[in-house]
Amino acid sequence: MRRLWIAAIVSFLLGIAPGAAEALAQSGPTTAQKAAVRDGQHDFDFEAGSWNIHLRKLLHPLSGSTAWVDFDGTSATRSIWGGRGFLEQFETDGAAGHIEGLTLRLYDPQSQQWRLYWANSKDGVMETPMIGAFRNGRGEFFDQELLNGRAIYVRFIWSKITANSAHFEQSFSDDGGKTWEVNWITDQTRTGPEPSWSQAQDNRPSTPDSGDGAAPDAAQQAFAFDAGRWTMQMKRLADPLSGSQSWYEMSGRSVVEQVWGGRANLALVEADGPKGHLELLALRLYQPQARQWSIFFATSDGGILSVPCVGRFSGGRGEFYDQEAFHGRSILVRFRIWPVSPDSFTSDQAFSDDGGKTWETNWVNTGTREGDGEAR
Repeated sequence: MRRLWIAAIVSFLLGIAPGAAEALAQSGPTTAQKAAVRDGQHDFDFEAGSWNIHLRKLLHPLSGSTAWVDFDGTSATRSIWGGRGFLEQFETDGAAGHIEGLTLRLYDPQSQQWRLYWANSKDGVMETPMIGAFRNGRGEFFDQELLNGRAIYVRFIWSKITANSAHFEQSFSDDGGKTWEVNWITDQTRTGPEPSWSQAQDNRPSTPDSGDGAAPDAAQQAFAFDAGRWTMQMKRLADPLSGSQSWYEMSGRSVVEQVWGGRANLALVEADGPKGHLELLALRLYQPQARQWSIFFATSDGGILSVPCVGRFSGGRGEFYDQEAFHGRSILVRFRIWPVSPDSFTSDQAFSDDGGKTWETNWVNTGTREGDGEAR
């Protein structure tokens, strides 16, 4: 399936027949193609910092409309995993309303491409990733989406990059990429350096905001207990769903920072054990209409977000579920997290290969808050 997906992207970018693209993917890259591949893991380093944003947005794309609206705002981008990932928080206001969102940019060292994930605070839904790379100082990223029930291509372009400015455009195409209509233009000007993660333990808002002027509900603040810095102890089952009873332990640290006044948060985990070093992130997004949370995981060696675990808190305990492939088989996955005290929490992961009749726990985490606990 991965080869077929690569083949489809190759056919789109090179304008060749899908069958020929598949044959090209099967045969492997040529010497010239290998030489053209570059390590782009630092291509987004320019984005780390604080920015003023001027945005122009086409109100009705692919309709013949020429009505544009302007927004002004700010963004702040922080690096993850030494520059192999970035979290941008974006907020603008204009005549057409308020836009508040986040972009998570992750580098995939296997494909040497970036994945750009966007979520809007109004619905808490993660969009399909834009995938691409930089070449000669210009970044191009593509995906396929639905617009008014029609399948279209979407393109992002980063250009005119300097130490203190950058230009961004989004375009749509409904004719297979023959023509593109620009519908979103952003120019940004640097106002300061990269914000620090060091204040994460003190960032819990005293008056959380729902994002739409309404009073916040308890469900959207369910992860408030997790904000801060933690010492982590982990136990992992060596070979899940195999009958193995062999466990190993890892030790590390976690930093959890709130986003959108608590309606989202990002957890960054680093740990070491007998099987090596682990760098993991968990992005949690609140969906106000469903009053549920979606949790996405990624590791630095892959740079690809998992399918989301979706669920909610009840009785102080969060339970989240998804369906995934494990060793080629479809299984159910359960993730749970709950506060044990103001200064400790526990979480675990379990797999089921019998439709949820039985669950095998394979990962247990215990977190202890660092510092004197003043963040409480």
